[in-house]
Amino acid sequence: MKTKQAFNPYMPSWEYVPDAEPHVVGNRVYVYGSHDLFNGLNFCLGDYVCWSAPVDDLGNWKYEGCIYKREQDPAAPRIRLTNGLAAPDMVQGPDGKFYLYYFMGGTKMISVAVCDKPAGKYEFYGYVKYSDGVPIGKKGEPFQFDPGIFMDDDGRLYLYTGFALEGNPILLDGSKPTEHGPMCFELDPSDMLTVLNGPGYIGIAGDKEAPGTPYEGHAFLEASSMRKFNGIYYFIYSTKKSHELCYAVSDNPTGGFQFGGILVSNGDIGLPGITDVKKAKNYTGNTHGSLIEINGKYYIFYHRHSNRKQSSRQAAAEEIRFENGKFYQAEMTSCGLNGEPLSGQGTYPSYIACNLYGKKGTRFLSMIKHPKKGYPYLTQEGGDREGGADQYIANMCDGAVAGFKYFDLTSTKEISVNIRGKAEGVLHISTEEYGVPAAEIPVVSSRKLQSFHAPMKARAGRQPLFFKFTGRGSFDFISFELK
Repeated sequence: MKTKQAFNPYMPSWEYVPDAEPHVVGNRVYVYGSHDLFNGLNFCLGDYVCWSAPVDDLGNWKYEGCIYKREQDPAAPRIRLTNGLAAPDMVQGPDGKFYLYYFMGGTKMISVAVCDKPAGKYEFYGYVKYSDGVPIGKKGEPFQFDPGIFMDDDGRLYLYTGFALEGNPILLDGSKPTEHGPMCFELDPSDMLTVLNGPGYIGIAGDKEAPGTPYEGHAFLEASSMRKFNGIYYFIYSTKKSHELCYAVSDNPTGGFQFGGILVSNGDIGLPGITDVKKAKNYTGNTHGSLIEINGKYYIFYHRHSNRKQSSRQAAAEEIRFENGKFYQAEMTSCGLNGEPLSGQGTYPSYIACNLYGKKGTRFLSMIKHPKKGYPYLTQEGGDREGGADQYIANMCDGAVAGFKYFDLTSTKEISVNIRGKAEGVLHISTEEYGVPAAEIPVVSSRKLQSFHAPMKARAGRQPLFFKFTGRGSFDFISFELK
């Protein structure tokens, strides 16, 4: 039974869990992912944590705690900064136990941990290996990365790996990138470690093979994940564009995959009128995630970026249209897993904005912080922590836009904003990105948090809200209230 509205990000604002692999076990959804730190110097610097929610209450997420520490792996390099725990995936074995497959920087191998419960304390189990005992990644194969693990209906077990970016010495660790898309290994389900067949390539084009094919512009980069719906295999992956998740389909888990389309972009690139990074509706960067089906509805899990750089990533999810075996690109929203628009009555934190850009748009983020001038951005007070949600939009300056999708505005008559900062001007609130304002709120300078309000005349029903500031200076946008 639904008890809470669901937002994006669906975890608390202080939590940074990208690379989500969602799995249903019993009546709960469990999410396994990397663990970034707020303002971290690199990706994946935290230990693995797990979050879960009831399948019928996707706004009510529970922190399951730390499930696995980096130091539990015997091969863990001493330095964490360039050797973090990267994107894991989980599968339940024929023995009923739960197996976590992961990659750790500096090892070249795919490691496995095991637990009796989906979100208990995992223990190191071993390394995926050939029959002679040599771990995969140690025989000159292309770089092992981002493992996706999949148990088919017939009990056969498949591992998918790969990374296709040239010239990245930190990630490649002396190994060569894959040139032919993701690799597949069939593993022995009796021990969950030993390779029976492979590696083999499954037909998803790499950068050199994509031109002239449906994969052109959407060649494989990383983030391998496999799902099966209605007897058909759906391979989810991140492309060379990095900001998008795409999929390919086949009737065979080990080959013959044909390009399907875009699932989601963390800048909404690919939707009508949004052709490239320059026109993105949010800051872009890498993304990683997968699909899940719950009670006949389908959802795509992915991540967004905050704090003006790529290493403070947050989990997001959207319901996605699935018809006649085809997925259609999902739009980034604030209501994500809610199943309906957010209520037109209530107080909402600004960090649930799904669109955020300045007068000059956005940019593809790097590991170096993007300059503040002229751009609003998501941030929080203080350092990384496990509590104290206070994320907000900073630097709402002239021409800055924060968009929220969607609300039921049928009974909404008034809007107020809670802000602070040295700014003077007007905040225009519209139900269309470039439309006539439904409300206009004068803003004056204040170092302390202040509330400003105005009546609102908006069309009834499901509507977005766009907040655009025109004026001098800038302010921190904390929250808003609909009445």
